[in-house]
Formats: sequence, C-alpha cells, structure tokens
Amino acid sequence: MLPSASLGSKDEITGKRYAMYEPVHGSAPDITGKNIANPIATILSLSMALKYSLDLDKEAEQLDKAVQSVLDDGLRTKDIMSKNMKEVSTSDMGDAIIAKLK
Repeated sequence: MLPSASLGSKDEITGKRYAMYEPVHGSAPDITGKNIANPIATILSLSMALKYSLDLDKEAEQLDKAVQSVLDDGLRTKDIMSKNMKEVSTSDMGDAIIAKLK
C-alpha cells in the first residue's frame, strides 16, 4: 500500500518538478483482470503527484483523507483483509474512495 515518488530537480526555466510516481509494488501483472489488486498505493501515488508536481496540496489532502476514511469504514481488498472487515474488489475500493470525494 506504499506510494513512491522519484523526484527530479525543478526546471530552471519553468520551475516545474519532473518526477515519476508509482506504487512500490509495481503493476502486479500476475493478477491482471482478476479485480483483486489493491488500488490504494496507485491512488496515493496520484496524491503525491498532486502535491509535489502540481502544487495541489488541498486536493492531495482530500484524496488522502478519502483513502483513510474508506479504510476506517472497514473496507479491505484481499491482500489486506483482516477479521471483522469487509472484503471488496479493486473496482469497489476505487468506487468507495471516489464516493468519499463527492
């Protein structure tokens, strides 16, 4: 569930920071099409991009809070499932996070 960022230096002319954002676990090609992947690290990588490359701190914070809220509600994908939690699919987890943003 860890996002990652490889941050480059800021461009002297544009002031933009070039970076690459991705979940530390990679793309999980072995479970492609099974709707069981955990999308949280990818979503949190987007949050990092909003904050560090796009200067959208408020939006990044909203996304972080949406993810935390869904986890607080007890939703879990198969890889992080634990007792008394509700197992959901990749798409269900994504939809739940989006719903928290509305």
